[in-house]
Amino acid sequence: MKAEKTAAVILAAGRSSRMKTFKPLLPLGETTILERAIRLFQRNGVSDIRVVIGHRGSELKPLLTKLNVKWCMNAKHASGMLSSVKCGLKDLQFHHDAFFILPADIPLVRRQTIVDLLSAFQTGAKRILYPLFQNKRGHPPLIDREYAPEIISWAGKGGLRSFLGQYEINSRNIPVADQYIHLDADTPQDYHRLLTFYDRYDIPTVAECKTLLVKKFGTKRNIVAHCREVARLSCFMGRALRDTESPVDSDLIVAAGLLHDLARDQSDHAAVGTAMLRDMDYPAVADVVETHMDIRVPDEGLFSSREILYLADKLVDGDQIISLENKFKDKMSRYEGNSNAQEAITQRFANAVKIRERFEAAVGKPLDTILESYLIEGGDDIFDAAWGD
Repeated sequence: MKAEKTAAVILAAGRSSRMKTFKPLLPLGETTILERAIRLFQRNGVSDIRVVIGHRGSELKPLLTKLNVKWCMNAKHASGMLSSVKCGLKDLQFHHDAFFILPADIPLVRRQTIVDLLSAFQTGAKRILYPLFQNKRGHPPLIDREYAPEIISWAGKGGLRSFLGQYEINSRNIPVADQYIHLDADTPQDYHRLLTFYDRYDIPTVAECKTLLVKKFGTKRNIVAHCREVARLSCFMGRALRDTESPVDSDLIVAAGLLHDLARDQSDHAAVGTAMLRDMDYPAVADVVETHMDIRVPDEGLFSSREILYLADKLVDGDQIISLENKFKDKMSRYEGNSNAQEAITQRFANAVKIRERFEAAVGKPLDTILESYLIEGGDDIFDAAWGD
């Protein structure tokens, strides 16, 4: 479904009583919580947005005017969130096919989640869509316009959830790689947690990567197993670098390890996967994945995340650890008679050897010693717990 045929209602009328300060205007990076929620929809082409205001609404009007966003005042905001939903829906002129509902204090929903919901609405018959992460529904639902009049007139108990619960047969869960559909800011502790996650927002978590591989893209099991092992080894090698002059970002190399073969079934999969990751707003991960097949290795300088991924990928055959020599010997024999392929393999082997030397110089140990420890210790318990089974 085209975004211009969709509206969004953002709820910002509450008193923020548990936060004890006004949530919509709390800082979030270089913006505010409310502006972040608005930009989520604007970036996806949803231009008809209604922000429902109430408590301290006059403080929000200048921001909404600056963003060219319409607002409506809910004089009954103290009666609960459903009253704000009704207020927003009444204010919409329903030439839209569907509408999103998002509380303003859930501002970190990923852009790709909106894309996935819009795409699913266009292709499916069921007309109430919920984003789903780790088998739990979150925000924002995408609801067919046919339900708007009934929501406006709904007088039952339990709010919007109870209303929508009547139509479970017409509902569908859409798996998304987005832990932030569950992350609100009700309390100061929630807000602090939200800020912590915001600082790492452009790196997907292990659980989000697993959802991307398994549920969104349906990656083959053998490729998932390979990616998981590369990520585990990358994490372990990164730990060896932790106290050196070349520490690497553990979250980044794990995400890159998990997603480096996202497009493995496609020709020039490194370039295709890199483009996919950039489109999903993971530029740092894309930068690392981009060179996992071919890389320019520096002669000196700090060891990089790109080098970690490149080397770890070459040390894993399927989901098993293998020496560089054996890995490339097998590749050369596999492409016997293909001079172009063998030339590329020879260069990749030379790159891997050079990276191995740089890694050993950085950690002060032979790579074989690191690999022996890895095979004995079995990787990283934190990674394994985050991945789950």
